[in-house]
Amino acid sequence: MTPAAVRGVAAFGAVVISFSAILFALSGESPATNAFFRPAYGLPFLAAWAWLRPARPGRPRRERLLAVAAGGLMGFAFLEWTLAIGAIGAGLATVLGNTQVVFVGLAAWAWQGERPTRAAFVAVVLVLLGATATSGLGGAATFGDAPWRGVAWGLANGVTYAAFLLAFRTLNTRSGAPAGMLADATLGAALVTLASGLALDPGFDLAPSWPAHAWLLLAGVGPQTVGWMAILYALPRLPALDTSVILLMQPVLTVLWAWMVLAEVPSPVQLAGVAAVLAGVAVASLAGTVRSAKGAR
Repeated sequence: MTPAAVRGVAAFGAVVISFSAILFALSGESPATNAFFRPAYGLPFLAAWAWLRPARPGRPRRERLLAVAAGGLMGFAFLEWTLAIGAIGAGLATVLGNTQVVFVGLAAWAWQGERPTRAAFVAVVLVLLGATATSGLGGAATFGDAPWRGVAWGLANGVTYAAFLLAFRTLNTRSGAPAGMLADATLGAALVTLASGLALDPGFDLAPSWPAHAWLLLAGVGPQTVGWMAILYALPRLPALDTSVILLMQPVLTVLWAWMVLAEVPSPVQLAGVAAVLAGVAVASLAGTVRSAKGAR
């Protein structure tokens, strides 16, 4: 496949994933119900995909269990994200969740001995200022039922998702079997969201009515399966700069879809916050957040 075609695959994956929050909002179901059905519906398709294209040789049992455990972090991130959607809207919640780029860099500094670049500090400042502004600062035109709570859940989603990505990246690099790894991680996400829904969400529903069920099915088949597999296929085949720019499409498009489909209109202060968060994510993605301790000066 040519580089242009691979970029097309990555862009297609980003577009598909950008509809996730919109589908959750359209379903009208509780946060835990939305969080559960995305991995639950995606799991059979990913398992079939992995079975049709098995890894050679087979993956060790311990590695598969670690992938399931990492998927548990994905499940918690889904829960935090759906809670943020209910509090501040699909578009703003998705923008806040993408702060994971910054948190991944900070984690690499703390745990892997990599020193942050100057760009990392700029990114952190932009993200923090942007997150504060995204709350609306109490303005009358602020969008969302509970903006401050939405910001808190959105940033928690970014932290949890960063932890999942770090764990998943390590396992995926070792195994070289993205479909099987993603199926195992999706199983972990389904188990965590199921347990959380049964224990903590009074509105949790294992049998949603239609058309809510149709929106949840689309979320499982589209973003969780097709979108993720497109991204996992393209990432190792593209330069880091290309993938960073393409992945930045996702939060921008979600804000656009939220305006077009859900009539979500953030206040000017919130839009300024979105711009600052996206600028911070762009700085972190394009300039990098860490440099190796060995080569640092």
